[in-house]
Amino acid sequence: MKEGIAQFDMKRLEAERLSGEALERSLEEMLAQHAGPGQPIWIFGYGSLMWNPEFEYDARHVASVHGYHRKFCLWSRINRGTPENPGLVLTLERGGSCRGLAYRLKADTARDTLTRLWRREMSLGSYQPRWLECRTGADVYEALAFVVNRKCTGYAGKLPLDTMVKAIATARGKYGTSADYLFRTELILNEHGIRDENVAQLVRRVREHLAEPPLAK
Repeated sequence: MKEGIAQFDMKRLEAERLSGEALERSLEEMLAQHAGPGQPIWIFGYGSLMWNPEFEYDARHVASVHGYHRKFCLWSRINRGTPENPGLVLTLERGGSCRGLAYRLKADTARDTLTRLWRREMSLGSYQPRWLECRTGADVYEALAFVVNRKCTGYAGKLPLDTMVKAIATARGKYGTSADYLFRTELILNEHGIRDENVAQLVRRVREHLAEPPLAK
């Protein structure tokens, strides 16, 4: 267990998982809050949905949301880490603004796409879906985004930078390392001309940490 990182109760983690029925109910509730039938459904991506969306879309734009910012404040104990050595992944935290990618779902497959997306993002209870005002140039539209669930056991809150660096640099989970998640995010941000100083700082520090020789035993 890394210094400064709390241990996790796997029973509590499993208890936070949403059943198939709960996922479907959550999705229906969010769709009921949408602007109306026939309106396009947009998804706002700020982390892995930018470089690995895993769904089809018919439009994609660099876009901004206000009231939330991109932050590594969610422990990953399965996908990018383990309960003993958790990694960190991104979420949307309150305050500020965030530039990312907005995807317009294909109308004929939108419902099936959302069902798959719900299983991916909502199963562990780490996120809360929100319809946010999204802007691309002069265009303003409603987009679905996944913001942090502060009540979940994985919510890390505000962490010292050194703790974040160690967690990201050393954790590995089901889908790879936490560092790879960070580096992929930086790459896609750069590809679309999106500057995020916090991500850039973490990349520099994590690369420095990875370059350090291991301590002699």
